[in-house]
Amino acid sequence: MVAPKKYPDELRERAVRLYRTSSPRPTFRALADQLGVHHEALRNWVRQAEADAGERDDRPTSTENEELRRLRKEVAELRRANDILKAASAFFAQEMDPTRKRS
Repeated sequence: MVAPKKYPDELRERAVRLYRTSSPRPTFRALADQLGVHHEALRNWVRQAEADAGERDDRPTSTENEELRRLRKEVAELRRANDILKAASAFFAQEMDPTRKRS
């Protein structure tokens, strides 16, 4: 289960817009103090917005992150299903073994 977001999306968008449109650019710490958010959260939001806009190549976009999350979930489901099928296969192979003594 996903943890609830500490800050609403509207605040995130407003904070990023304020940072990007301010001239001169404020420090993350100063703007974060004005908005009542943690400065590292603001820094991450700005970096993610830059990645989403194609201005950064050092981190995946939000769309890529969502796809990666979905694929990891799918892989986990497939691994669980595979483990169940292996266990069932071993069980039925043991039941069908002709050399096994029946009591």
